[in-house]
Amino acid sequence: MIAVVVGMHSEARLLSGSRVVCSGGIPARARELADQLLADGAEGLVSFGIAGGLAPGLSTGRLVVGSAVALGAELIPADPDWCRRLAQALPQAMSGVVAGAGEVAATPQAKQSLHRRAGALAVDLESGPVAEACRQAGKRFAVLRAVADPPGRAIPALAMAGLGPDGRTRPWAVAAGLLRRPQELPALIRLGSETNVALRALSAAAECLGPALGFNLL
Repeated sequence: MIAVVVGMHSEARLLSGSRVVCSGGIPARARELADQLLADGAEGLVSFGIAGGLAPGLSTGRLVVGSAVALGAELIPADPDWCRRLAQALPQAMSGVVAGAGEVAATPQAKQSLHRRAGALAVDLESGPVAEACRQAGKRFAVLRAVADPPGRAIPALAMAGLGPDGRTRPWAVAAGLLRRPQELPALIRLGSETNVALRALSAAAECLGPALGFNLL
């Protein structure tokens, strides 16, 4: 009945029994995959995975249920019944706007700008394409994210070099980059730890919700 769009293979592994596609952190690819899922008969899509925190005080591992997706100055509302069910099933989650971005918000300044512009709690690369595809097709969508990097954290450049177009990590690319920029190693280790915390939160949420991620409760 539903399908899920993620950016990384590590996120997809958390969703046993669900139909999942992985965009590799490429928004244009996420849109292609979302369109194909809807054309194949999916009744709804979920944007699922880690996110960057935008709202002050939002800590690593905090779950976020997207009430709407901000694309620039535009807001695309998520399905309100689906959002309500997710929030009820996951009382520890915050509900609010999620920013859809075309590139990683890599600095605290970029995150502050997104938060001021849209009042968004978090940002990711898949929610925008999912929201646009579902709006065009007249289908429901939901957003479930867990914060990895908090608002004040910068993302090291090598982090994105380590993600392949299939959503799998490329450790040799990171190792080669570290030979040129060894000063990024502490930030990479910290980001890896934060990502693991977020993935554990998502895993627990997925287990609680089941393969339909709350859609079967509508």
